[in-house]
Amino acid sequence: MKSIKNISVVVLLVLVFASCTQTNQYQQQANDLAEKVIIVDGHIDVPYQLKDEWVNISKAAPELDFDYPRAKEGGLDAPFMSIYIPVEYQETGGAKAAADSLVDMMEGIANDNPDKFAIATSPEEIQNNFEKGVISLPMGIENGAPVGEDLSDVQYFYDRGVRYITLAHAKDNRLSDSSYDTTADTHNGLSDYGEEVVTEMNRLGMMVDVSHITDSAFYDVMDVTEAPVVATHSSCRHFTPGFERNMSDDLIKRLGKNNGVIMINFGSTFLDSASQNSQEKVREEMAQLIEEKELDPESEEADKFRSKYFQENFQFSTVEKVADHIDHVVDLVGVDHVGLGSDYDGVGPTLPNGLKDVSTYPNLFAELLERGYTEEEIEKIASGNIFRVWNKVNEVADNMQESDN
Repeated sequence: MKSIKNISVVVLLVLVFASCTQTNQYQQQANDLAEKVIIVDGHIDVPYQLKDEWVNISKAAPELDFDYPRAKEGGLDAPFMSIYIPVEYQETGGAKAAADSLVDMMEGIANDNPDKFAIATSPEEIQNNFEKGVISLPMGIENGAPVGEDLSDVQYFYDRGVRYITLAHAKDNRLSDSSYDTTADTHNGLSDYGEEVVTEMNRLGMMVDVSHITDSAFYDVMDVTEAPVVATHSSCRHFTPGFERNMSDDLIKRLGKNNGVIMINFGSTFLDSASQNSQEKVREEMAQLIEEKELDPESEEADKFRSKYFQENFQFSTVEKVADHIDHVVDLVGVDHVGLGSDYDGVGPTLPNGLKDVSTYPNLFAELLERGYTEEEIEKIASGNIFRVWNKVNEVADNMQESDN
């Protein structure tokens, strides 16, 4: 009996060692792959974070999810910098100037650090920068509010280097209804002007971002657009029933027919209903405890308490769940229609275990490798799919402009 026990222990140790060796093998392969392929992230919210509090992202900036050293460590080559315009500008005006200021900031960062960053406006420029070892900074406007009543604003921002516009954000605007604005369906989808803007974006070669808009607005875009579209930072509603901000299976299937791409958001509340429920519960508990402790809710002490309590009590999602979302899209429409849109520096402290900042893309690659994805398939997810869409958008624009002439 003793010898059988010893044999069982040996067998168990061998299995554990083999499993660890295999895991390490996937991780090393993933690390190598992240260096070898171009990684594009569809949405990173650094610009607005820097507007509130300036940090030098060319050096280590641990208060942010993104900085140059960690981007290089994670193999990130082309993070789309979100030119985020808060909804209050829709009421107060000044959205165009606000967008200009953030574009100016990104240009300034690139100009000040030419050995590290460069503005990029095409897949070809990203490829060229990659070969030089420089991180590209393509730009997309989040919230179509800077597009005023004159369609020339689309051309203006195209000329400034913007290559996508997220049509709406947290509230309905003059272009589109927002999935977050549950109090009104101002246009029952896209507005008439929003349809004109989509057509103008097609004509210029600017990608249409369908993240944040309502289902009705999405189908309106599908009826109008002549080019593939992108969802730059959305996940699958299949895992978060009732959360319209994510895309339903029907929307994803329609996106596939459009030959577009959905770029998976890493925020825990986008990945898992359990995380959503946890966030609501934790917020209620924090508010109650702050009241019980008689803390000023606006004080630094209250902020520190909230931060610590959230980290200790929120139910974080995982890198495996991000892979589940990728699997789901692949099962629905194939590997050609999914990408990465982390929303780093945009989803606050809710990032999942294993994907806490821009150094961690290899962790996701390792998980995908373990699930049987090939390196070629992971390269499509990392950049190939968004490049295909982007190039097709440019081709459509060339054809439309040629027809106009």
